[in-house]
Amino acid sequence: MKILKFFLVFTILGCLSWPSIESELKMYIVHVESPESQISTQSLSGDLESWYESFLPNTIASTSASSNEEAPRLVYSYRNVMKGFAARLTAEQVKEMEKKPGFIAAWPERILSLHTTHSSSFLGLQQNIGLWKNSNYGKGVIIGVLDTGISPDHPSFSDEGMPPPPAKWKGKCESNFTTKCNNKLIGTRTFPQANGSPIDDNGHGTHTASTIAGSFVKGANVFGNAIGTAVGIAPLAHLAIYKVCDSFGCSDSGVLSAMDAAIDDGVDILSLSLGGTTNPFHSDPIALGAYSATQRGILVSCSAGNNGPFESTVVNEAPWILTVGASTLDRKIKATLRLGNKEEFEGESAFHPKVSNNKFFPLFDPSENATDPDSDSDIPFCGPGLTELSAVAKGKIVLCEVGGGFNRIEKGQAVKNAGGVGMILTNRPQDGSTKSADAHVLPALDVTSSDRNSITDYMKSTKNPVARITFQGTIIGDKNAPVVAAFSARGPSIASPGILKPDIIGPGVNILAAWHNSVENKTNTKSTFNIISGTSMSCPHLSGVAALLKSAHPTWSPSAIKSAIMTTADIVNLNNESFLSETLTPARIFAYGAGHVNPSRANDPGLVYDTQFKDYLPYLCGLNYSNREVGNLLQRKVNCSKVKSIPEAQLNYPSFSISLGEKPQTYTRTVTNVGEAKSTYRVEIVSPRMVSVVVKPSILKFSKLNQKMTYRVTFSTTTEIRNMEVVHGYMKWTSNKHFVRSPIAVVLQEPETPDID
Repeated sequence: MKILKFFLVFTILGCLSWPSIESELKMYIVHVESPESQISTQSLSGDLESWYESFLPNTIASTSASSNEEAPRLVYSYRNVMKGFAARLTAEQVKEMEKKPGFIAAWPERILSLHTTHSSSFLGLQQNIGLWKNSNYGKGVIIGVLDTGISPDHPSFSDEGMPPPPAKWKGKCESNFTTKCNNKLIGTRTFPQANGSPIDDNGHGTHTASTIAGSFVKGANVFGNAIGTAVGIAPLAHLAIYKVCDSFGCSDSGVLSAMDAAIDDGVDILSLSLGGTTNPFHSDPIALGAYSATQRGILVSCSAGNNGPFESTVVNEAPWILTVGASTLDRKIKATLRLGNKEEFEGESAFHPKVSNNKFFPLFDPSENATDPDSDSDIPFCGPGLTELSAVAKGKIVLCEVGGGFNRIEKGQAVKNAGGVGMILTNRPQDGSTKSADAHVLPALDVTSSDRNSITDYMKSTKNPVARITFQGTIIGDKNAPVVAAFSARGPSIASPGILKPDIIGPGVNILAAWHNSVENKTNTKSTFNIISGTSMSCPHLSGVAALLKSAHPTWSPSAIKSAIMTTADIVNLNNESFLSETLTPARIFAYGAGHVNPSRANDPGLVYDTQFKDYLPYLCGLNYSNREVGNLLQRKVNCSKVKSIPEAQLNYPSFSISLGEKPQTYTRTVTNVGEAKSTYRVEIVSPRMVSVVVKPSILKFSKLNQKMTYRVTFSTTTEIRNMEVVHGYMKWTSNKHFVRSPIAVVLQEPETPDID
């Protein structure tokens, strides 16, 4: 998957400090109990900091930051997301700390990876009608974006027509740049220790922020492609930027500190297009921070990750997080490859020449020239080593493989440096039909892995293989859209398989949005917009939708907003057929969850599943966490032996994910009426294959708004199961005006074979 090279960093970063022991020091996140001597957990930060410093060895508790040779050991003090701190420590110092009363746990920080002119109209958002009108374009909502920073002088962040921020806003503007904050960009803060500026020198943060809430900018394009008026999903919402990523990646201690600060600052939505690997919730900083934020009424929207199409790759999968996968738009940035034998292959590219060139050029496959795998390993991927073959690459169209540690733009630059006149970028087999439209430095296009096989077959069939690349530009109308993106991470969840993840999918392939304009901009275009792909791009679409719903329904809880998004989602494409995967075959439910977001319908869902915070205690106890591990999340002491724990699927969630064997399973759900006061809903069921689904009662009659009603669902198999298999269906409550759909994912378990002595 594209984005940029540093996004792929997963290794633990050793933080430099005292020269004598710098190789031993690491940043640790330390979890401790609340000090018993304090009256309230909302104590002043200074009192908490004294408590935190008491855990550090006396010799380092107050290390000065003024010396160039020393760095502060206590880096972050957490108040809201947990009781604890981040500090630079050796393993030996952590062992000493473990002996102190009040210590809970410590773990080395991880470095997390970072996981639009047409997408708003693709989602049905239109000026002065529908959800945009009902929500006043997200007016009054504050969205916190944790990313690589911001390009504050970009026109997408103009505050023309913007009201001032709400009185509840308590954030800061670290304005060490020429353009200061305004009524659109109301706050900027920086958390990485290595970079004190909130300026975005990467582009990712600017792109995600403008996707969420960018102002209207006419004439946005890349090389004339995808031209139109760029606008964010919630264009009148306010943006608070928390820079948590630098050139090394995103430290989870900094992410946790930013979430801690955002809670105090007064944000309504938190958007995180980043993540690491799956972890139990009690030791996952994003899950910890999101729990505390959600408890305070803040909806947390996170990307699902880019490790698809493989199963159980989804991250950020806590049930209190809106977990977002990625899909395609009905727009293509089309380019065509024509071979000398008249075969043609459709690709995508944001490159567009000013003058069309229909000339054929010789083809060159550098993988055929990589004779020494050790020294030439980057040549098939068109790395810098390609220049060694400039004598044969010059004047030719070069065939390059995706991967090898180089991004797509870098590959094109290597081809150009070697004298090549064009590039054919070929995907991996698992990428299927998902193609990237990049702003290349020379004529280039992205084609599928199967296309590569046909191209190489042609090259082997003739002594003088030739080809040409032509560019058709923006094409609207792909009836297969939305297609699940190959890179979009799949469920089932590892941390909690009884919760269906991802929750939802949204536009994430070839999304045009604002881009930074620093000297580091290497997109071969002076445009202040760029086209990139990832669940990093789909997450901000959903963050924006959540902001619109928060503005239209200010009393709705985060779980109510999330339910509205999920139960009204589309489950068919523009051709009115089931979603397709990257292989253009029917997608599995663990790829798309509840379906593809439909913002207009989400504004009037009829019924919502409003998960109560008190239900998370029996849910977490049901995950077999220890009392201390559950207490880590809840920030209080618990005793699971005194709690009636519940299975995961019993949580009042808008979807079902169960593992079903011979014994039937029954769960309850409670819905809240947010539609018409007097309304009657009847259940419709599309049962998964080989599964019976019985709902009682089958009719729900409401007499007033906010009335709650509970129903039971019993799942049982209808035939003997011989092999483990995943099947899916849904149940739907329907009234005269609304439908409320809950997806059902069932993993059928074959019966255990008895042991024979």
